[in-house]
Amino acid sequence: MKISVIIPTFNEEDSIAKLVKHLIKQGGEAVLEILVIDGGSSDKTIERARNAGAKTFFSEKKGRAYQMNFGADKAIGGIIYFVHADSWPPESYAKDILSAISEGFEFGCYRFRFKSNRLMLRFNSYCTRFDRLICRGGDQTLYVTKELFRKVGGYKKWMIMEEYDFIIRVRKQASFKIIPKDVLVSARKYEKNSYFRVNLANFVVFMMFYMGCSQNRMLSTYKSMIQHAKF
Repeated sequence: MKISVIIPTFNEEDSIAKLVKHLIKQGGEAVLEILVIDGGSSDKTIERARNAGAKTFFSEKKGRAYQMNFGADKAIGGIIYFVHADSWPPESYAKDILSAISEGFEFGCYRFRFKSNRLMLRFNSYCTRFDRLICRGGDQTLYVTKELFRKVGGYKKWMIMEEYDFIIRVRKQASFKIIPKDVLVSARKYEKNSYFRVNLANFVVFMMFYMGCSQNRMLSTYKSMIQHAKF
């Protein structure tokens, strides 16, 4: 099977070209295509992604869940690999994914490591090696076979916590693997806010999700607690 990489974007002109070139170079023949699905950027995200070698599309609606579902519909590879625009997968990502699937793991993710030496962020990174839902997140990237993605109905069209919900549903259908390597992740959310504020917001919204609160309540709570480029 070949891999289709899907990157949802919104105003990522500063980093998107480097990411696309990295994914193409390191993916080799195993990667069939890089799809950048934009949510209405006002900068040069689309232009720079296209010039770097990606296929580019505009999503009818902004929001990672909508954009990732849109990309999955367009993808022609048998494996879908979702990558956030501020994440940097390992050079071996294509081989890692194919190896995990050959071992019987139809979906999975990496651990992550922040592009920062701050002690507390290193602690957050360390926790991503544990197989607990609260330790997961879209920044770790996520691969899944296209057949399995379709079987579970893709992402729910939510504006927040969509990846947690997706992982819960898919784990009922297939084995999950945490690849023991690190994706590099931007610390910009922590730099714009504070370590305490971001972690508190993440914990509060995770507990709201766990208790079955509505999307509107979770979203409004999160937006009231931190500043985030996603919104």
